[in-house]
Amino acid sequence: MTPSPFHGIFSALNEGMTKQGMSGDKMPKETSPLPGAQSTAGRVAVDIFEQDDYYIIKAPIAGIRLSDIDIEVNDNVITIRGKRTQGDNIPQDQYYLQECFWGEFSRSITLPCVIDPKRVKATLNKECVLKVLIPKEERVKVVRISEA
Repeated sequence: MTPSPFHGIFSALNEGMTKQGMSGDKMPKETSPLPGAQSTAGRVAVDIFEQDDYYIIKAPIAGIRLSDIDIEVNDNVITIRGKRTQGDNIPQDQYYLQECFWGEFSRSITLPCVIDPKRVKATLNKECVLKVLIPKEERVKVVRISEA
């Protein structure tokens, strides 16, 4: 198996979880808030892969529009945040079960390269799957210059 450029920079929701089928391998680490910081924001589940010259982040986020999402780039960290609002105003005591997350959400991901924010593109399809395309860094070849 070819090592991933992301190995070691993402984390699972639960520290110490292992990938299915890969005994002993820890899930990669992700940027997290400072210890002791209280966060009421929800988390976004993401799939991250590379295709051609792009790193691609896919996140199913039902109940939002692209205008409800803020994508921030800082060096090699990309942060996806937004807010899901519930259209119905149902009193809390009328719920039997409430598993859907409503409110603010955020997810920060550290990539293995510096990101040019001007080249990042995002789309939201009709199934409410956010797709963020991040061009891979262009590697500069070393050219040796000799005296003429």
